[in-house]
Amino acid sequence: MTGSLTVDKLAKYFDHAILRPDQTLKDVEEGCRIASEYDMASVCVKPCDVKQASELLIHTSVMVGTVISFPHGNSTAEVKTAECLKAIEDGAVELDVVINVGHLRSGLYKQLELELKMMIEQSKQKNPDVCFKIILETAYLNKEEIIIACEIATKAGAHFVKTSTGFASMGATCDNIKLMKSHVPSSMEVKASGGIKSLDQVLQLIESGATRIGSSSSDKIIEEFKERRQ
Repeated sequence: MTGSLTVDKLAKYFDHAILRPDQTLKDVEEGCRIASEYDMASVCVKPCDVKQASELLIHTSVMVGTVISFPHGNSTAEVKTAECLKAIEDGAVELDVVINVGHLRSGLYKQLELELKMMIEQSKQKNPDVCFKIILETAYLNKEEIIIACEIATKAGAHFVKTSTGFASMGATCDNIKLMKSHVPSSMEVKASGGIKSLDQVLQLIESGATRIGSSSSDKIIEEFKERRQ
């Protein structure tokens, strides 16, 4: 799978993350410049920065994504839905929603499914093309809970399941990518995120089934790929 990778193809795996709480408007501008320069899949910015990113990337093919109820997923369904609608209004076309981990671990599976469905259905009324990625935060889950979360995301109509926020004790692992990939239909994709800093990590995650990579080191990884090919 990775043997046929080119620089352009590798770049399109990346959601370039600009999510640290200390990052400024200048950091958003620089992150968008980097994503545009390499023609990455998207930027993933804080909700307050969606409008700025949308304006910066309007004449590029780089999509604007943001995070919902980040990083803990503890907002009510109504607040999460409002956050989704505002993000779409500001120009986001990809929404990475943190699942309510505590409710998942409490067994409130139907409630979580309905919560995600409400967000997705109301968002699609505003923009039918909006893409939902459900962040499982696998650091807090056992294998059975990861499988259940994948099933919930599938039933709710999400487009991706995603490993991590990058703010927990552990990020993406190949084992979890394989587990998630094997418990969603072929029409759904898997995003790896959290602690991804090297090309070797990225190649292993792609081989394990990841079709999107979230990282704040995207440009450095692409440059590492260029150097290795020389």
